[in-house]
Amino acid sequence: MPLNSHEIDYFIVGEEMQALAIELDPMETAVAEPGSFMMMEDQIQMQTIFGDGSQENQSFMGKLFSAGKRVLTGEGLFMTAFTNQGNGKRKVWFASPYPGKVLPMDLNLYGNKLICQKDAFLAAAKGVSVGIEFQKRIGTGLFGGEGFIMQKLEGDGLAFLHAGGTIIEKQLQPGENLRVDTGCLVAFEQQVDYDIKFVGGLKNTLFGGEGVFFASMTGPGRVWIQSLPFSRLADRIIASAPKMGGKSKGEGSILGGLGRMLDGDNR
Repeated sequence: MPLNSHEIDYFIVGEEMQALAIELDPMETAVAEPGSFMMMEDQIQMQTIFGDGSQENQSFMGKLFSAGKRVLTGEGLFMTAFTNQGNGKRKVWFASPYPGKVLPMDLNLYGNKLICQKDAFLAAAKGVSVGIEFQKRIGTGLFGGEGFIMQKLEGDGLAFLHAGGTIIEKQLQPGENLRVDTGCLVAFEQQVDYDIKFVGGLKNTLFGGEGVFFASMTGPGRVWIQSLPFSRLADRIIASAPKMGGKSKGEGSILGGLGRMLDGDNR
């Protein structure tokens, strides 16, 4: 693919709930997922586009097909483009969807391609292609869950990911293996070998509470891991939320977790 991404500047503000500010020169454009927009200065034009806008000369059917592939990752057909139509520098801000960190990724440093979880992408310079990456192994396809269909980011510009909690970057040496909860995996370099493995052991499977499968990452290459996947955060909120008509089971109750288990709610 042609490498011609816009050269944007940026800064990140905040700690637990970070915001990303992208500074655009005249006629520079940033693209973002719908719903991430926070605010923008005047003379920035906001436009809804098919797909990621990385191939302007593509036919309508080509753009439709390209955008349609995003649906497989759980995203929508459209993205939002923000273009500076003024004469000076202008800024546009994007908000984190939940507590965590914004990760700036210069794709030039990673062989012009990164693979990430389907919900990790936040924004990018125009020219970065946001596509899908199928994991071809049978085990990954059948049991990968969150890790089967992933996003791939290609180009020579800046892309920004969002991940929950604390982010750990691991540099794997050739042949070095790391086993990761599938939800905690954020992104990895294209040369990292990725597979899904069975946890093993009857007690681990039935009572471990950590899932039946994990992601097996084998180097060389870098892997980014998050401490708080959104799915885990959502489960905690749902388990603690008051039930309709009163308190949640266990809130002020002697039975506590036992009451939830007897009612079939084992979270």
